Amino acid sequence: MPILSLGYLRLDIADASRWQPFMRDFLGLMEVDGATPGSLSYRIDEYPARFVLSPSEAPGLGAIGWEVTDRRDLADFADRIERSGRAVTVGTPGECAERAVTGLIRFEDPSGNPNELFWGPVYDHQPVRTPLVSRFVTGDQGLGHVILSVLDSEEAFEFYNGVLGFEERNVLDIPQLEGRYYFLGCNPRQHSLGLAPGNAPGLAHFMVEAASLDDVGLGLDRAHHMDVPMMQSLGRHTNDRMVSFYVYSPEGHHVELGFDGERVETRQPVYAITEGAFWGHRFTPPPSA
Repeated sequence: MPILSLGYLRLDIADASRWQPFMRDFLGLMEVDGATPGSLSYRIDEYPARFVLSPSEAPGLGAIGWEVTDRRDLADFADRIERSGRAVTVGTPGECAERAVTGLIRFEDPSGNPNELFWGPVYDHQPVRTPLVSRFVTGDQGLGHVILSVLDSEEAFEFYNGVLGFEERNVLDIPQLEGRYYFLGCNPRQHSLGLAPGNAPGLAHFMVEAASLDDVGLGLDRAHHMDVPMMQSLGRHTNDRMVSFYVYSPEGHHVELGFDGERVETRQPVYAITEGAFWGHRFTPPPSA
């Protein structure tokens, strides 16, 4: 009964006019007509919209959607989550229709981050077109990965590992911060989820992986021409070996466009890293700083 992959990301945003060029013209995602009125919806593969951004007076993380195999697995997870002491809500037909899934449940992690488990994505069979990116790497690895800010990384780890079944892949200790960073996987992607100690819950970071180094280089060019603020220069990570760069989203999230991430085909021993990159990834403070 494993979680298969990261299926979708839903964000509540303050300014759609800034997000639209960021997602479409910089990242190169395919904008589509979604089922959520007034929202921006984007596809990157054959799945329904992987990203849905909804204008809100209270911007923040709307939901992280994790795919499971079928209704039986969804019911088993619901029972496991409830036995851990967390409330579970079954998605309404309208919520399922908005997400283009057959069934879902909703719950919060110990820090209050909203999660959803779903089964049965509903395809519309229209070919995906991403002319700015040759192809996004998804398939058995899912959308990409997310890093969540959590109030207590040990408590969060126990929930995602012990209750939801994510595999611990590697850890990072930063002396200046209280708490350990955890990188967790649920499929061959080295990590689909990261847990970062913070003062407030929420989405810290998301990554999409392109199929070629040229896709990443052209993304760098687009960031330059569009004045997208750089967060970290081109570099290669020590854990997933991803060659990537980071920018700041219109609302300050760390957004990574990468290539050549490591696949973990069999269960491996957990290890600790002491540096984030073999080379590159030079940091630039956010524009507001």
